[in-house]
Amino acid sequence: MAGTLRSGPLAEWHRSHGAKLVGFGGWEMPLEYGTGTVAEHLACRHTAAVFDVSHLGTVRCEGPGAYDRLQRAFCNDLGRIAPGRTQYTQLLDADGSVLDDIIVWWARPDRFDVMPNASNTERVRSAIGGVDATTDRAVLAVQGPAARDLLRRVFPQAAGVRRSHVQELQWEGTPVVVAGTGYTGEDGVECAIAPGPARRLLDALVLAGAVPAGLGARDTLRLEAALPLYGHELGPGTTPLDAGLGWVVAWDKPGGFAGLDGLRKQPPGGTKRLYGLVGDSRQPFRQGYLAEVGEHHAPLTSGNYSPVLQRGIGLCYLTNDIDPFADGAPPEVGVDARGRRISAQLCPLPFIERRRPTRAEAR
Repeated sequence: MAGTLRSGPLAEWHRSHGAKLVGFGGWEMPLEYGTGTVAEHLACRHTAAVFDVSHLGTVRCEGPGAYDRLQRAFCNDLGRIAPGRTQYTQLLDADGSVLDDIIVWWARPDRFDVMPNASNTERVRSAIGGVDATTDRAVLAVQGPAARDLLRRVFPQAAGVRRSHVQELQWEGTPVVVAGTGYTGEDGVECAIAPGPARRLLDALVLAGAVPAGLGARDTLRLEAALPLYGHELGPGTTPLDAGLGWVVAWDKPGGFAGLDGLRKQPPGGTKRLYGLVGDSRQPFRQGYLAEVGEHHAPLTSGNYSPVLQRGIGLCYLTNDIDPFADGAPPEVGVDARGRRISAQLCPLPFIERRRPTRAEAR
C-alpha cells in the first residue's frame, strides 16, 4: 500500500536530512529526524521548530459567491471577522457530529483558502465548491517562543503577521501567504509557498536555527496543548458541544448552516465531556487504552508521552451524567494498557498552557 501514498513537495528534502517517512492521511510525511521526537518537541517548546504540513488541504474559494457558500457550509460565522483574518470552524453532519475541523484563511475580500485535514479535502471541497489547490504549494509551520526572532532574520515581513491574521507577502520575489496559525500550543506562523521556493525557504530557516520537526512532535505538542484531532477527539458521534467547542457555533447566523438542526437537539452542554489523564510513570498512553474512572470505563481518544511533564498523558470522554469530582476529591483512576494497569490522575486541560506572545513579539 505504500505505493499509493502521495509524496509531498518536500519529500526529497526530508530524505536528504535523515527523516523517517511514514504514511499519514494518504501522504508520505516525515515522522521524525535523527534527533528524535522528544528533542524536536522540546525545541519547539523552548526555541523554534519548523514543520512541513503540506499534507493539509487547501481548497481555494473565490468570487462573489464564495462568502455565502462558506457561511452555509460551516458552523462558525465569518461575519465575526474580516478580510486579513483567520477563523477556526467546522463542517458538521446532519446530526451535528463533526465531519472535519478547518482553518479559513480570508486572504482577500473575495478569496478564501480553506484548510481541511488531509483526508477530508475532497469532502470539504464538495461542500463548498472551489478548487483543490493542495499540490500548488507547500506549507511550512514555524513554531516556538523564538519563532518570530528567527523569522526576522529570514523573512522579516512574516515575523510581523499577528496571531489569527493572514497576509499575502513576497519572499525573494515569490508570493507567500502567511497566517498567524499553528497546532503546537506555541506562537508562530504558517507559510504557503510554491514548492520550489519552499525548499530554499526551509533551508534558510534551518540555517537560521529552526529545528526540523516531524509529525511525531506535532502530535505530542498538540496533545500537551489539548488541541483536538479529527479522528480522535472529533468525528462521528461527537459534536462541537461535546468537545467543549461551543464557541465555534454561530447559533443565530443568518441562513443557518449544515448540521444546525441536529445541534439544536443536543443538550446545551453536549452529551459528554473531555478529560485529561496524567500517568504516574513515563509509560506512554495510547489511543484505545481504557481509562478506569471509579466504576466508569472510557477509551482514550489520544495518548502519548509528554516530554515536558515526563509522564504518559491522554484524553478521554466521560458522559455528562458522570461527575468524577462529586465527592470533592479526584477518584482513583487507572489506565488499562492492554492488560497492564497504570495509575493516573485526572487533570485540568490543557496539560501545558499556551504561551501568549508579548506585544513586542507579535508586532
